[in-house]
Amino acid sequence: MAQEVRGVIAPGKNEPVRVETIVVPDPGPHEAVVRVQACGVCHTDLHYKQGGINDEFPFLLGHEAAGVVESVGDGVTDVAPGDFVILNWRAVCGKCRACLRGRPWYCFDTHNARQRMTLTDGTELSPALGIGAFAEKTLVAAGQCTKVDPAVSPAVAGLLGCGVMAGIGAAINTGGVGRGDSVAVIGCGGVGDAAIAGSYLAGAAKVIAVDIDDRKLATARTMGATHTVNSAETDPVEAIRELTGGFGADVVIEAVGRPETYKQAFYARDLAGTVVLVGVPTPEMKLELPLLDVFGRGGALKSSWYGDCLPSRDFPMLVDLHLQGRLPLEKFVSEAIQLDEVEKAFERMHHGDVLRSVVVL
Repeated sequence: MAQEVRGVIAPGKNEPVRVETIVVPDPGPHEAVVRVQACGVCHTDLHYKQGGINDEFPFLLGHEAAGVVESVGDGVTDVAPGDFVILNWRAVCGKCRACLRGRPWYCFDTHNARQRMTLTDGTELSPALGIGAFAEKTLVAAGQCTKVDPAVSPAVAGLLGCGVMAGIGAAINTGGVGRGDSVAVIGCGGVGDAAIAGSYLAGAAKVIAVDIDDRKLATARTMGATHTVNSAETDPVEAIRELTGGFGADVVIEAVGRPETYKQAFYARDLAGTVVLVGVPTPEMKLELPLLDVFGRGGALKSSWYGDCLPSRDFPMLVDLHLQGRLPLEKFVSEAIQLDEVEKAFERMHHGDVLRSVVVL
């Protein structure tokens, strides 16, 4: 039987979000209804609100979430009612050419719930990243549910569903950071700080945090940065080279998504080093680099999709590391808020006042 719950709706481009009653249908085949316990306020949700993703309004926002499976549809075998899960937005198909080649983190046919949640008048909602978790309950594809140890706090666990996983994965999965490496991270928001934490976890000898905000650089220190560079005051390329014996870093992670910071990353890496782009650019941005420099410097230029993660592999592992005290996920949570405070949380995020606001239900 369909249920009515509260959820946060973005009604139109740049309009204030509001809490509405939404209708969650019973799960169909290969679907699950999840009672949401916590959901982080991610910059991607703001992009949806601003019309930067597409114009399929109204949106049901929220995607960085954890909760408990309430019910499942036919054919669901991996999760059951009562399971504590983290929601992911790249449920792999297992059948596409990437999956069949043993690279499911590149899955080209990820799936979402087939049914749509609606407003009470029947208006269909577009769930952010196929999740829509700024709500008391949400309908997802069962493959979007990853079971983890229920001992973890939901407010912490949900962050692995997007930003924190993107950053940690950019360092470990995409960048291949290992023991003794030098790493520079440009942009110290939630994703950048997660890349710093991931680099520290992987055993990097030197982790250089770069940002224009001293508040963010101070936070980066708590995540494992060994050095900081304020790029509003110092040329970051020269500073990174100076800190790495004149060579540049083994891995440079660009967590801003702008051409100018990408160029900094390119020239701040060592010869044959690796650049990882995890910051998300906008469609109009263009990059121009001398092709001779691209050839002559060797190495690798990579982009990181969702931290190249495989949720079934990575989420449980990172939760276990957190419960062991080796991954301080709690440091990412700046504040706990209610559903009706999401609009204000967007403002605080825009001004750089928080690392992550988390809706707790």
